[in-house]
Amino acid sequence: MPKLLIIEDEADIRELISFNLEMSGFEVLKARDGEEGLAMAGAESPDLIILDLMLPGMDGFKVCSSLKKDPGTKQIPIIMLTARSEDEDIITGLEMGADDYVTKPFSPRILIARVKTALRRIRPEEKENRNGDQRICIHNLVIDPARHETLLEGDPVSLSATEFAILRFLAENPGWVFSRNQIIDSVKGEDYPVTARSVDVQILGIRKKLGDSGSIIETVRGIGYRMKGE
Repeated sequence: MPKLLIIEDEADIRELISFNLEMSGFEVLKARDGEEGLAMAGAESPDLIILDLMLPGMDGFKVCSSLKKDPGTKQIPIIMLTARSEDEDIITGLEMGADDYVTKPFSPRILIARVKTALRRIRPEEKENRNGDQRICIHNLVIDPARHETLLEGDPVSLSATEFAILRFLAENPGWVFSRNQIIDSVKGEDYPVTARSVDVQILGIRKKLGDSGSIIETVRGIGYRMKGE
C-alpha cells in the first residue's frame, strides 16, 4: 500500500484529502506545518508528498527545497497544492524539484488521479522487470527505467521524476520532434493543464544536469524538442 504524506495547515482541507486518499486505498500521514512535514518525511520515507505552498512559518517552497537537498528524501515525488494560479509561482515550485501541482479549489478525484500518475512514473510495471534488460543506451547515456536511474558516462545523474520521464520519452524516440503538448501528454496523460513554459523549465534542468552532453536535446524552433539520433 503506497504511503502518502500530506503537509497542509488547514485542518478541513487536510482531512478532506486524507479521507479521499484513504478511501482510494492509500496509507496517509498528516503534518500541520513545514517543520513537522520535514521530520515525518525523514522518519517515514513516504512514497509521495502532497505539499501546500502557503504554509505558516516555513512555506512550501522552502520545504520543497529542503526535501530535494536531502539525499534521504530527494527522490520522493512532490505534488504542490497552491491557491496561486500565476505561472511564475508554479514554475518556481517545478524548478525547485516538485513534480506536479494542483490549484485550489480542486476536485479530490483530480488530485487522486494526479497521485496515481505520479506513482506510476516512479514504479515501472512488473512486466518490464520480467522482460529482461529495459535499459536505453544512447549517446553517452544509460537510462534504466526499472531502477529509475540515469548514468552519464557511468556516473549517476540526479533527476526529478518528471525530468526522468521526459528524458526517457525523448531517448525512446531519437530523431523525432515533439511539441511541448506532446511531451506533456507522454509523461502525464492527455488534457493535462500545465503550461508549455514548465516544459521549457524541465528541459533546461535536464540540460544543466547533463552538462556538455545537454546538447543532445535539441530545440526545434517553433515546434518543440528532440533528442539527436545517433
